[in-house]
Amino acid sequence: MTQLEHARENRITPEMESVAQREPRAAEEICRDIAAGRTVICKSDLHDCVPVAIGAGLAIKINANIGTSGYNADPALELEKLAASVRYGADTVMDLSTGGDIRGMRRLIVKESRVPVGTVPIYEAIVKEPDVAAITEDDFLASIRMHIDDGVDFITVHCGITRACVPLLESRIMGVVSRGGSFLIKWMLHHEKENPLYTRYDEILAMAKEHDVVLSLGDGLRPGCLADATDSAQIEELKTLGELAARAKAAGVQVMIEGPGHVPLHMIKENIELQKKYCDGAPFYVLGPLVTDISPGYDHLTGAIGGALAAYYGADYLCYLTPTEHLGLPGVQDVIDGVIASKIAAHAADIARGIPGSRDRDDAMSRARANLDWEGMYRQSLNPDRARELRARAGADDLEVCTMCGEFCSARINRECRTRYGK
Repeated sequence: MTQLEHARENRITPEMESVAQREPRAAEEICRDIAAGRTVICKSDLHDCVPVAIGAGLAIKINANIGTSGYNADPALELEKLAASVRYGADTVMDLSTGGDIRGMRRLIVKESRVPVGTVPIYEAIVKEPDVAAITEDDFLASIRMHIDDGVDFITVHCGITRACVPLLESRIMGVVSRGGSFLIKWMLHHEKENPLYTRYDEILAMAKEHDVVLSLGDGLRPGCLADATDSAQIEELKTLGELAARAKAAGVQVMIEGPGHVPLHMIKENIELQKKYCDGAPFYVLGPLVTDISPGYDHLTGAIGGALAAYYGADYLCYLTPTEHLGLPGVQDVIDGVIASKIAAHAADIARGIPGSRDRDDAMSRARANLDWEGMYRQSLNPDRARELRARAGADDLEVCTMCGEFCSARINRECRTRYGK
């Protein structure tokens, strides 16, 4: 039975108990939200990992994308990225490999990862047969089966792209920026057929249910620039995803919804509200969103700004962006920077949402700062090594104060005042 089926029978599973130990909600509450489709637990019964819950009233989760490309297919490098992602706070990783031994890479990541692993099966189908004329419906589904059998915990499937959406794309600047989405549209136009991931959705549900793999219904028509945000194509796909989510829940399959993309600040709240409306409160997984299009090299910051707002307004799960977004395959330091930026966004939203205990670390940092306790400050830092490095670089690691204020340090003056007045 899946977590959803157990929850409908009000049965608390070991996975529910496990996530409840790390969340601000009791196992019974989590169970009720899973039954209602507002929360999912990512963990295939084939993968030995720590289960992660995503959804209503829980701490915001973040995902780090790793994986090879045709230009760099070094397994050792991807394992280094996996280790860095987890070390700096990623709750899940996705293997988006498109180069080298793709299946071997996926199996290695699943074997080595103690956090849930997600994939996009259509990528492998495309790499194996890039000729749109030669690839068949069965090829797409066979790739999904392979990924599930290899033990991944959640899969992105672009089931909401239909032929009815195609005419709605004509007014876009960027068209379709999703790799999987663009190929599916090309396939539909060439074969003059409907999206097989849509027409054969029941088969996908059956495969996912077998090992309790969470379906992440991909937003293949997500906006790739601000000008395309919240347009008719995006909304049409979102409505379809809501219908597909309802079918998944009816079949006992856990499901979450993926969202944009590039969205201006003033549209983020509207996007979250539309998703929750059309998808009946299903967990929402957003890429960023990026709030400007002109920040190459800094898109991890642009995405963190949008991610903090999205999470505050109701998104449940943030996909990181790295400084190399739109530019190239990220290296290890890019992965670290992306994870930290998304972690800041998620943490800021948790504090604003009043998640119990979310501000404890901030208060501990404040007490350490008030006492010029540098080691205490490093311990509370999201990246202690980086904080220590910057202080040492400024030539102050052997001083009580930093080089910004020096002898005029307000923290030292405040401490002197407290000592003088016995406080």
